[in-house]
Amino acid sequence: MKIGNVEIPGRVVLAPMAGVTDFALRRLCRSCGAALTTSEMVSARALVYHDQKSRELLFLPQEEMPAAVQLFGHEPEVMAEAAQMALEISGAQILDINMGCPVGKIVKSGDGSALMRTPELAARIIEAVCKSVSVPVTVKFRKGWDNGNVNAVEFAEICEQAGAAAITVHGRTRAQLYSGRSDPGIIREVKQAVKIPVTANGDVFSGEDAVRLLRFTGCDMVMVGRGCFGDPWLFARVNAALAGLPEPELPPLADRMDAAVKQIEWLAQQRGEHSACLEARHQLPWYLHGVAYSGVYRQELVHVNSLDEIRKIAASVKRDLR
Repeated sequence: MKIGNVEIPGRVVLAPMAGVTDFALRRLCRSCGAALTTSEMVSARALVYHDQKSRELLFLPQEEMPAAVQLFGHEPEVMAEAAQMALEISGAQILDINMGCPVGKIVKSGDGSALMRTPELAARIIEAVCKSVSVPVTVKFRKGWDNGNVNAVEFAEICEQAGAAAITVHGRTRAQLYSGRSDPGIIREVKQAVKIPVTANGDVFSGEDAVRLLRFTGCDMVMVGRGCFGDPWLFARVNAALAGLPEPELPPLADRMDAAVKQIEWLAQQRGEHSACLEARHQLPWYLHGVAYSGVYRQELVHVNSLDEIRKIAASVKRDLR
């Protein structure tokens, strides 16, 4: 599988998710079989203004390659300048443009999925970014703004004509946010309309989901998002299902907790203990989802302030739960 001239060693990729897919989670997902990972989305305007936190989001260790960085914004010149900066800071091989984020504060500024309402501007942004960088440029977008404004097929054609090397389609409208069901039919229509690689995104929570989605849409790759929360081993199960092999079982709870602690330790090495613990508060409880009698430990995890606290809670979970 190739995106432009970049070889992707598999068909299952991790979705970029703001506030979630930091480098530590990406590293864990790569170890479980994700073929491509992407940074959290970064504001082009903030990056051009030399915002330090934006630069930190672009950290890509060498072992993560091939990898992509994702920018959002609505000003072609700013996006082009930010793209150059993002690649210089990160060393990424792919530059992704976010035209699908449905969050209110993003679309209010004309960014993310708001660009699906202004396809001419979206085209200018893609053209400007493609001209400013030498790596493949990809675009991620949605089914449309709402059910009365479904334009994913036309939007995909515009992306291709503007120079995008590949696209990712999430089968929900902006109005749906993350509710309801993703529509694989619109993803299939997009795949049939363009010649560039298409990645299908939406409602992949099992190996069977991925097989069904790829078979129905004919897409080149499948993107895993919320399904990997607390379960990076989903990538191994999806890869096995795509290969027609038996899916590996979820590791024992003790091993899962060891991986969770390691994730936060990696993050602390890069961002510091305080920042890592803030991330741990919302990420680590996911590892206990569905575990019987784990409620008290989930509550403890949302208040952690140190790595030692995290290690002690993990040890208690390993001792008391199965």
